[in-house]
Parts: sequence; C-alpha cells; structure tokens
Amino acid sequence: MHELVYDYITNNRGSILNGWMDRMKTNADERLIKVVSDQMFARTSSEFIDMVLSNFNENNKEFQNKLIDFAEKVVRLGWPLTFVTAGLREFNLIVFEGMSEEGIITSENQMEIVYDFDKWATPMTNEIVNMYSQTWERTVSLQKIALQELSAPLIPVLEGITVMPLVGTIDTERAKQIMENLLNGAVKHRSEVVLIDITGVPVVDTMVAHHIIQAAEAVRLIGAKCMLCGIRPEIAQTIVNLGINLNEIITKNSLKKGIEAALEITNRKIISVDEVGGS
Repeated sequence: MHELVYDYITNNRGSILNGWMDRMKTNADERLIKVVSDQMFARTSSEFIDMVLSNFNENNKEFQNKLIDFAEKVVRLGWPLTFVTAGLREFNLIVFEGMSEEGIITSENQMEIVYDFDKWATPMTNEIVNMYSQTWERTVSLQKIALQELSAPLIPVLEGITVMPLVGTIDTERAKQIMENLLNGAVKHRSEVVLIDITGVPVVDTMVAHHIIQAAEAVRLIGAKCMLCGIRPEIAQTIVNLGINLNEIITKNSLKKGIEAALEITNRKIISVDEVGGS
C-alpha cells in the first residue's frame, strides 16, 4: 500500500501543497503567520513534503537527514511543535481525502490503507517530536552558553578601575561564571578597584549575598578592593532583615558614587574645566 500513497502524493504534489498551506494558514496562530513571509512558508512547506516522501524510501538515512534539516529550520523559525505535528495530521487527512475522492481507497481496502497510514505516519510523528526536541534542547543550550558569556562582563572604565554590571537573577551556575570572569578580568586589567553594580538585580536574598561576599573576598585575595554599587532602599532593607553582614565590603547606592569613591582610592578625582582654568 505504500506505493499507492507514494504515487498519489508524487502525482498530486502541487494541489496537496496548496491545500495543505491553506489549511495550515487558517489554523495557525496569527503571530506565526505575521513573522513568516509567504515565500518562506511555501518553501518550508515544500521541504516538509520532500521529507514525507523520503520516508517511503527504503534508505532511511535520507529521511533522517531531511528530518534533521527540517527540525532545525522550524526551530529557527520559531514554529511551535504543536503546529508541526498538526501539520502532519492535516497532510495525512488531505492525502486520505484525495485518495478517497479518486476511488483509490474503496470499502474493500479502506481498513488496510488506514492501518498502513498509521503504520507509516506514527513512527514519523515520533521521529519529528524526538528530533524537534533534540534540536530545541541543543539550540537552547547554545543560547544559554552565549548568554552566560555575556551575562557577567568586566569592563575597564579607567586605569586600575573596572566595573561588572549585573542584570537579572543570579543562580549558583551564574555565580560561578561571575566569580571566574571577575578574577580573570581583575588580573588581566590590573584592577586596583572592582565595582560590582547590582542595580539590575531584582532580588538579593541570602544566596545572592553569599555569592557576592565570596566574589569580594576572592578579589581582595588577589590584591584589589571590591565595591558593591546600586544598593536600592528595598535591597538595603532586605539585607538588614536577613542579617547579612557586608561590613567587609564598601557599598554605594549608585554606580556614579562608586566610581567617585574608586577615584579617591586610586588618588584621583574629577574636577571641572573651570577649576583647571583657574588653577
């Protein structure tokens, strides 16, 4: 029966593709259609049919390769898995309806073809779900690595003074990254003062404070001073309520005041042009 289905799809590819695209656009989330051009949607849909046809091939390697390419592409396009699996169901329905209309499916062979459809489609659906999940996990993993690399930069602002602006929540994994970047950067830039700016950190709890204290202590051990900036009133209140001891760390309520203090520590100060002219 595989040959009957394969021949029908091959001979009616154009009409199947158009009918399938119309149905998928009707059922798709409006946001999905807006971000994908008609040309891209048509090309991806055509690749989907190519992938389906390759599943009839006795050489399963071709199907696997097309499946990997298709899964990676729809993940990049942001197509939800539900949309992809619904697309496979709609495709099967269109083919089954078309074969019925042309009399290829009769009352005598209907059950046999239905069984054959299920035998063919179910493994492919499972493969698509599995491959899609793997591709998505790999994509998320790569994105996570990229974000981690950018999540704790140490920026030299003046000779001997560096700043590490932190944004977002801090978990144990990210704290390790912060510590590593902090120490490597402080040595690389020969920092005398390192400012950790937590203005963009929404919550400072016991764990976050513990990580900051550890980072400050590590900076002190390599011969630099550590300053904590951006302590908002609500953060200060939380620190007091939790009984967190920050006595060993210089604290400032803004990055501006932190830089001014860092300049004093390094025997420098900011003066206005008028003062320079009058001296």
